[in-house]
Amino acid sequence: MSPSTSDSDGGIIGSVEPIEIQEEMERSFLEYSMSVIVSRALPDARDGLKPVHRRILYSMFAEGLRPDRPHVKCSKVVGDVMGKFHPHGDSAIYEALVRMAQDFSLRHPLIDGHGNFGSPDPDTGAAAARYTECRLTPLALQLMSGIDEDTVDFIPNYDGSEQEPSVLPARFPNLLVNGSQGIAVGMATNIPPHNLEEVVDATIYLIDNPEATPDNLMTFVKGPDFPTGAQILGRAGIIDAYRTGRGSIKMRALAEIEETRTGGHRIVVTQIPYQTSVEQIERKVAELANNRELEGIREVQNDSAGRVNRLVIDLKRDANPNVVLNNLFKLTPMESRFSVNLLAIVDGVPRTLNLVQALRAYIDHQIEVVRRRSEFRLAKARARAHIVEGLLRCIDQLDAVITLIRASDDRQSARSGLMGEPFLFSEIQANHILDMTLGRLTRLGRTELENEILALRETIAFLESLLADDEAVNGVVKSELISVRDEFKNPRRTQIVTDPGDFSDEDLIEDEPRVVILTKSGYIKAMSSDSFRTQARGGKGVQGAKVKDEDVVSEVLHTNSHSYLLFFTNKGKVYRIKTHELGVRERTARGMALVNLLALDADESVATVLDTQTYYPDSFLVFFTRMGLVKKTRLAEYDKSRREGLIALALRDGDELVKVLVVAPDSDILVLTKHGMGIRFAESDVRPVGRSASGVRAIRLRIDDTVVAAIETGTRSEVLMVTGAGFAKRTKVARFSVQTRGGQGVRAIRLTHARGELVAAFATSANDEVIVVASGGTTIRTTVSSIADQGRDATGVKIIELDSTQFVSSVTPVVPIESE
Repeated sequence: MSPSTSDSDGGIIGSVEPIEIQEEMERSFLEYSMSVIVSRALPDARDGLKPVHRRILYSMFAEGLRPDRPHVKCSKVVGDVMGKFHPHGDSAIYEALVRMAQDFSLRHPLIDGHGNFGSPDPDTGAAAARYTECRLTPLALQLMSGIDEDTVDFIPNYDGSEQEPSVLPARFPNLLVNGSQGIAVGMATNIPPHNLEEVVDATIYLIDNPEATPDNLMTFVKGPDFPTGAQILGRAGIIDAYRTGRGSIKMRALAEIEETRTGGHRIVVTQIPYQTSVEQIERKVAELANNRELEGIREVQNDSAGRVNRLVIDLKRDANPNVVLNNLFKLTPMESRFSVNLLAIVDGVPRTLNLVQALRAYIDHQIEVVRRRSEFRLAKARARAHIVEGLLRCIDQLDAVITLIRASDDRQSARSGLMGEPFLFSEIQANHILDMTLGRLTRLGRTELENEILALRETIAFLESLLADDEAVNGVVKSELISVRDEFKNPRRTQIVTDPGDFSDEDLIEDEPRVVILTKSGYIKAMSSDSFRTQARGGKGVQGAKVKDEDVVSEVLHTNSHSYLLFFTNKGKVYRIKTHELGVRERTARGMALVNLLALDADESVATVLDTQTYYPDSFLVFFTRMGLVKKTRLAEYDKSRREGLIALALRDGDELVKVLVVAPDSDILVLTKHGMGIRFAESDVRPVGRSASGVRAIRLRIDDTVVAAIETGTRSEVLMVTGAGFAKRTKVARFSVQTRGGQGVRAIRLTHARGELVAAFATSANDEVIVVASGGTTIRTTVSSIADQGRDATGVKIIELDSTQFVSSVTPVVPIESE
């Protein structure tokens, strides 16, 4: 190296300064990352906007693209923003503009778009900027309100040729209302949109209660309110997000199971989770069905139109719609999560904010906006008052003023004369007088000026008192928030429902009496007990349910909202739900199909429904199977539930559960078979076993015989028996002697080929009624007292006339449903 370019001391070589490459890399990367964080990727907590969105909105405002003006081409807006404020590519600017116009992205769009601005499907983008048009929405003007009154700082643009706002005044908390998403260097933000009314109410509460906690504000802000509606499952993720700034919120599509005209079922999806699309769900469902990863789907049809979503999933006839729906939630975007990361710029630094901190940053900004605006208006009012005072004095000496002006050689001498004796005008007043034409000067009216000065003094006094009173400033902020809320609020779109298996919200549900009605064909509903008026004995009663033709009410349970309903099926499984999960329906409503409520298999039906609020350890359930087995298990064994049900008892091949009884200690049980045999034994003759046990023999069956009914004796004194050929009789329970469990029993009714087999038996009394339905649809309702009381060996009497091709298909006791 030559001496001219070297330093003998090893310092600067020419104009090059040697530095450590590690230090330079760290410094350069930090500068780059901070530029991305602050100037591109993260929103400001005060107005909820990133720089590109702020520049687009301000440029449109400056160009006069207001809601009452015509739309203009988006390409013109993009060009203006790129040329004046945002030194980046046109595609990035246009994408940001498009998002602010999408009503499925923002809860309250800030740009009114005209043309194709895309859809939730990521494969369907917006049309090119030269085809679309835009203008500001009325709510966007609220972000600009007062921007020309020195409410915010203006900074030079990238080349110093223009001035742009560093933040917008923002008269509503846009950060939470519309949310934000962005990826910076080493950090990201993901803020969900919220309901405007809820957020404003929480902001007002925080202004009045500065010590409020996130939990206090959650009484107002229930959770995110996504523009696409759908459901939020549970509140755990919401609570985490609002307390810490981070949380995972489970979203689920709104879907209903409908019965088709042909007796099949279909699933109709009408609302989808945020940031998913009907097309994505449709493609995923079709893929799963084609790959046989999801059984039971016959066809998928997208009936969506415009902004109305409707995806129809037709199911195969043997498919369980509840099971298919649960699999759809599990395997497709019909259920997804929104990971909240409430990260925003506060005082130039990225911070993770909880709900209180996010709204506090906004409130502090609004207080500053109101103060700066008030100071601006105060200075303007004082300046005008000073001029008006000068004009009033000018009127008092108008002739002298005019004479002075006419006698002056130039403006400078006229101004000096007005500022000197005897006028003593200030320089500002003198210049204003000189700026007026002679005609205007001579037409000055004292009354108008005096009225103006009085109004100005009132304004000055009000603004001075406002600036001296923090509570008054808070009041202005609140009143402006209320005006925005009242003008732009709309109902919540996203429902917040209990997460399956999470009943933490039960404390919010009052434990009220309920009447649950189940029909023979599998429809169920819950009603308020107030739906049934108390009647005197012998009254007509009231209609308890609207049922389909040939359907009858099979079970009526008087229970409470917090009680459990246990559904025992013929397959030996038990499903458990809370009564309040059924909702409350009108007295005459039809109810919902059990297949929409329980994950039943195609050939599975409910054999017995029981209700309980407390699982007493000394209470027992007794199970009876078609092959003559009996099992007794503690009720407490069933104090658990799973979506797909629990095994209630182990069944042998070909066996089915017939009946489940809650038995009282020291009571007797009567078991009846289709061949007319019956056995009565003590419940203590059955030893308690575990939940998954199979039981022991209740009655020894002859070839081709099966159990038809099981009755706990003692509650009623008679047994009603009905045969398949339409014959029936009443028999006293006392005519059945107590035997040892496991025997063949005794004859309960004499059967012949003409009378058919025993199809139903109930414990009754003479005042009861029964409904008998034949296979051909014939139905009769008769009183038990009209049926003969006969001995065990009798064959019964005819109660319904049937031809040789018909048989009794259903016998149901008429259960009283009026209030007692």
